[in-house]
Amino acid sequence: MIRIETDRLILRNCEERDRELFFEVNSDPRVLVFHPFQRTRTDADAIFDMLLNMPAKDGLDFLVLEIRETAEPIGFSGLSKPNLAPLLPAEAVEIGWRLSARHWGHGFATEAGTAILAYGFKTLTLDEIISFSVEGNDRSEAVMRRIGMQRDPSGDFDHPDIPDSHPQLRRHILYRLTAKQWRRRQTG
Repeated sequence: MIRIETDRLILRNCEERDRELFFEVNSDPRVLVFHPFQRTRTDADAIFDMLLNMPAKDGLDFLVLEIRETAEPIGFSGLSKPNLAPLLPAEAVEIGWRLSARHWGHGFATEAGTAILAYGFKTLTLDEIISFSVEGNDRSEAVMRRIGMQRDPSGDFDHPDIPDSHPQLRRHILYRLTAKQWRRRQTG
């Protein structure tokens, strides 16, 4: 079980009570504007069932973001292996997030991302964490910059899983942060 606490959030493993939130964030067109499709209730439930039954591997997992004061779940964030070799190294670990649109603009993604980077570098002793997003996804890119990640234009790529029906979503930009860079930021 993973549990990370910040000033305003608790990041924890998914539980059955998070099913409605999972459907909400995976069916909201505002949240998914940079994704090729929205999930139906049936699709979201099937994926959520897989998440509930899939053990975290090597400490990598997408976690629920819960407001500490109210215990309200507001989104998801965490670390995973993107499985995009040869576009990205096979050992690459990605940080990502997806929040309910109701909770945008309050710094929750940045707060969670900062905590997850610390977990990745201190607890999991990762050498590097990457993040990528559709070109033009300014909200996600702003979070990447706020948590200290640096753009690597040489690593930008066309995502192979984006269907031909959505060519505007194919180009992805890459950000990186090494453990050494992260430690340097922590010491000022």
